[in-house]
Amino acid sequence: MSQEKKFPTKGEVILKLRGVGKQFGAVTALDNIDLDVHAGEVVALVGDNGAGKSTLVKVLAGVHQPTSGTIEYLGNQVTLDTPATALEMGIATVFQDLALCENLDVVANLFLGHEVSPWRMDEVQMEVRAWTLLQELAARIPSVREPIASLSGGQRQTVAIARSLLLDPKIIMLDEPTAALGVAQTAEVLNLIERVRDRGHGVILISHNMEDVRAVADRIVVLRLGTNNGVFTAETSHQELVSAITGASENSVSRRAARKLEEVGEDQ
Repeated sequence: MSQEKKFPTKGEVILKLRGVGKQFGAVTALDNIDLDVHAGEVVALVGDNGAGKSTLVKVLAGVHQPTSGTIEYLGNQVTLDTPATALEMGIATVFQDLALCENLDVVANLFLGHEVSPWRMDEVQMEVRAWTLLQELAARIPSVREPIASLSGGQRQTVAIARSLLLDPKIIMLDEPTAALGVAQTAEVLNLIERVRDRGHGVILISHNMEDVRAVADRIVVLRLGTNNGVFTAETSHQELVSAITGASENSVSRRAARKLEEVGEDQ
């Protein structure tokens, strides 16, 4: 299809969801979800456990089929019936487990299943492409021949994101990319997300860490109990975001925060 070859310009709407719902028997996981993703922006998807984040990601990744609503991709209504369809169309997903082979090196992981030559692996060409991509991302990888098992958590996340970029997707979904990372590794991954955005990709970031979200997100979409519960910016206060996520009033959130600060003060 022609839309697969055309890379959108910055600010152009890549993905548009309208009224998307998903039911599992009598359970409604998503109800009337609206979502827009533009080229060159990071959209953070936040919410408490059970808010519907994982279900929505799996719908966009082609794992689950919506029971209602429409999905438009580059202006055309589409059906994401399989993960292969979503990936071919230009929607790549980096799940939290990363799906890397620890016994293989960086190059082998980047090209696993997508070797350059259809008849044999062109090791030299793959190594050159791997270095070129990692340099564009300013990735801190010591060597593309380094086995994954010897890399840090942040470096592994970098390899997983770089692998998703090889097929030149328009949208990349990142599921908790900074979970269980230290401060330095988290900063490395957040910088990488900004560079991916600057390349013109639309990024959907799923995270529970509000500080990480506010550091890189252009817009913050809150899900609560499977429904939209507000769209915010990085300038939105932490208190307001927590209020939208939990459904508690801002005054209630403020009182709990004040009590927490008092407890911390008493412990010191």
